Order: sequence, then C-alpha cells, then structure tokens
Amino acid sequence: QVQLVESGGGLVQAGGSLRLSCAASGSMFRFNDMGWYRQGPGKQRELVASITNGGSTNYADSVKGRFTISRDNAKNTVYLQMDSLKPEDTAVYYCKSTDLLRRDTWGQGTQVTVSS
Repeated sequence: QVQLVESGGGLVQAGGSLRLSCAASGSMFRFNDMGWYRQGPGKQRELVASITNGGSTNYADSVKGRFTISRDNAKNTVYLQMDSLKPEDTAVYYCKSTDLLRRDTWGQGTQVTVSS
C-alpha cells in the first residue's frame, strides 16, 4: 500500500507563499489521481485541488488563481504551490492518493498557519 509524506507547511504572513510537497512510496504513483485537502479549526475537511494521472487539474473556488497543483512522476511527488495566502487558508493540509481501484490513502497532514 502506498505511503504518503507531506512537508512544507509552516507559518507565513498574509500575502506570502508556501509550497507543499507530498512524496509517495511505491511504483504506481504515475497511475494514481492525487489531491490536496485541508481541514481548518472547527471545519470539515474540504478539497483544495486535485490532479489526475493524466494531468487534469481541479480547484476549489476559494483558491483558484492563487494555488497551483502539479506532479512529478519521476520523483513520485505532488506539489501545491500556494501564493497570496490569506488567514482563512490556515488549516492542516492533507495529501490523498486514489489508485486505479479507487482506494484512497491519506498522508498525516502538515500545518499551514497564515497570520494577518
């Protein structure tokens, strides 16, 4: 089963940028759809951005134009570039992998805190 390890979270001022990384184990990464989700304080987990194994992307309306998801199949890694960060982006960010059998695997999460 694939294992996911997120990194790149931290504390940043409003208007700043962060890049999250999610490294996946195994040899099937290129076949999997990948996604970034977040869960803010007192909120439900929500989809932030996703990228299919073919490279098609999808974004939540709240992050369109500010966040960019990408993948490097040679490095088994998916990225989330976050620009123009807002305090409301504060959350734990999770990486999710969905394999060809539609089985989901989650990472442990990385905290992003945006100060005003």
